[in-house]
Amino acid sequence: MSDTDRIEKTVVLRASQARVWRAISDAAEFGTWFGVALEGTFCAGTTIRGRITTAGYEHLTMDVMVERVEPERYLAFRWHPYAVDPGIDYTAQPTTLVEFTIDDTSGATVLTITESGFDRLPPERRDEAFRSNDGGWTIQAGNIERHVAAS
Repeated sequence: MSDTDRIEKTVVLRASQARVWRAISDAAEFGTWFGVALEGTFCAGTTIRGRITTAGYEHLTMDVMVERVEPERYLAFRWHPYAVDPGIDYTAQPTTLVEFTIDDTSGATVLTITESGFDRLPPERRDEAFRSNDGGWTIQAGNIERHVAAS
């Protein structure tokens, strides 16, 4: 894997493993901190969709194809990264894999967010998708940190 194929962010959360799991595995709660109104549940083998609620992106929807769910430890889904042009049909393009891995540590929970598969994207959008999502995951790590701290 190249250094342009994979994004990884790790955040130490002052919350229980169960609390962090709920924040990432409950679609409605996920949407609260992520900025999307998802309809459905994170269940392996399903696809759920939602309208983006983040300012400036409300005209977009997000499709998430759930790959694997291991309660209180791991959630993985596929999506079309940085699919922000409503005039493009992204469905024929490769997806990236987003993984949330939870580990318990003394008095906190470590959440690792990994997105991989950027090298498979069409060359004309690969770099921009990688840059955008790298910055996006930094923002989302802060969002979930604030979210679980507030509850």
